[in-house]
Amino acid sequence: MFIKKIKGLVVVFTLICLMFSLSACSKNNSTKTAPEAPQKEKGSPLVIGVLPDVDSIPLIIAEAKGYFDEQGVEVRLEHFKSAMERDSALQSGKIDGAVSDILAAAFANDGGFKVKITSLTNGTYKLLAGKGKNIDAVEKMKGKGIAISKNTIIEYATDKILEKYGVDPNEVNKVVVPQIPTRLEMLQNGKVDAATLPDPLASVAVKNGAKVIESTDRLGINPGVLLFSQEAIEQKGDEIKAFYKAYNKAVEFLNQNEKSSYIDIIIEKAGFPEDVKDIISLPEYTKAKLPSKEDFDGVMDWLVKKGLVKKAYSFDELVDGRFLE
Repeated sequence: MFIKKIKGLVVVFTLICLMFSLSACSKNNSTKTAPEAPQKEKGSPLVIGVLPDVDSIPLIIAEAKGYFDEQGVEVRLEHFKSAMERDSALQSGKIDGAVSDILAAAFANDGGFKVKITSLTNGTYKLLAGKGKNIDAVEKMKGKGIAISKNTIIEYATDKILEKYGVDPNEVNKVVVPQIPTRLEMLQNGKVDAATLPDPLASVAVKNGAKVIESTDRLGINPGVLLFSQEAIEQKGDEIKAFYKAYNKAVEFLNQNEKSSYIDIIIEKAGFPEDVKDIISLPEYTKAKLPSKEDFDGVMDWLVKKGLVKKAYSFDELVDGRFLE
């Protein structure tokens, strides 16, 4: 009887061990065969076109300081020498967005290519007289040759400056020179009487003897913007939001640090001439915000009067503020 009980206990013990063993095996098999969590594929970078102007400096700083990486967004800056080259790259899909202007946004949409303005930029455009040209006032520009880029923010700024002082833009000889560095060179070599240039190349011209006659910042005009294609907005919305967080951090850096601490970075990354190191004039950068309706409407009026667009777009049609904090 006692032996039977012992045998019974052995059987029960064996069964219990077997159950634990099977359970452990089941867990081990589950661990081994469970599929790993799928890893999110890295998307294509956010590609943004920039020009050799001060509007582009916050982007250059954000790239150089690693602020884009901090926000987990891959941003690639493409450098262009003219607005025409930049706009061509945008419409061909080579870039997602650009440091641009309200005019370019209207032109693109008017041509059937959808873009949206997402914030303004901080820059200034200066009407300069060449060295030795004896021009010291806007009124003396009548009959003179002014180097510009046609149907761009440069021509708009030039016209607004002339009109402010009662000069009809048709009373000057507009010399079309799309590439900014070439325009600077022509001014410095005396091949034109005057030119409209963005900083920092305007500052280079002044160092070499040109004279600032008037500028957009003095007149309170600011048509410079950042814009993105509709496709980029729809497909890369999270990336654009992250981009703006990095942009704002770059603005903080620029406003809190001495120019000497970052000017070498700007010269290297932006391809600015070494001449700008001691003379570059920078605006007070603002964190990303929308352009003013006054600036927007001013551009639309100019475009319609010149017959450059089929219609005047409304602010809400071309401006999208969803990505700003």
